[in-house]
Amino acid sequence: MDTSASPLSQEDFEEIARAAARTNDSVRLEFLDGKIREKAVPDGVHQRIYAWLLGLCMQANQGWMLYPDHGMRVEAYRKGNARPDGVLLPVDAVIGDGEWARPDGALMVVEITSRDADTNQRDRIDKPAAYAAAGIPVYLLVDRGNQSVKVHSEPEGGRYGKVNEVAFGKSVSLPEPVGFDLDTAPLLDWVG
Repeated sequence: MDTSASPLSQEDFEEIARAAARTNDSVRLEFLDGKIREKAVPDGVHQRIYAWLLGLCMQANQGWMLYPDHGMRVEAYRKGNARPDGVLLPVDAVIGDGEWARPDGALMVVEITSRDADTNQRDRIDKPAAYAAAGIPVYLLVDRGNQSVKVHSEPEGGRYGKVNEVAFGKSVSLPEPVGFDLDTAPLLDWVG
């Protein structure tokens, strides 16, 4: 994923994102694969799924926090900017970070698909590549459209070497450094 040909620098994007947020608090921008993308504002189901995952992560390890919308510099050489729905980090890891943090120390990123036209490209194609290039160990995709959960792991060479997909209602293991099983049965009640 080469963003060096993009006429927009990461610094320029970050200024545009700050200006957009000042004028409209419902606009959330990302910069992936050299393109600015708008991220949908979460709906109630999206928020319920996030809250459920937050509780599970905190039960698994009280030293962790699933931070929402934590801006991160991703992609090869940190040339992209993403706002994952959640970033699993040690509790104090964000202290001192600015709006766009390095992905160092991230245990897992979480995306919950939205009902927008850009979901396929953004969440299923661009983000796995960006997160793998940044070396994030686990990418968890709760795919409401496909009614499945995908666990991407073993990042190497800008790709995840392992992808495990299960239908809602089944259990899936979140590999180390996360290291717990996720029973997706509750998703059947929230996503229809």
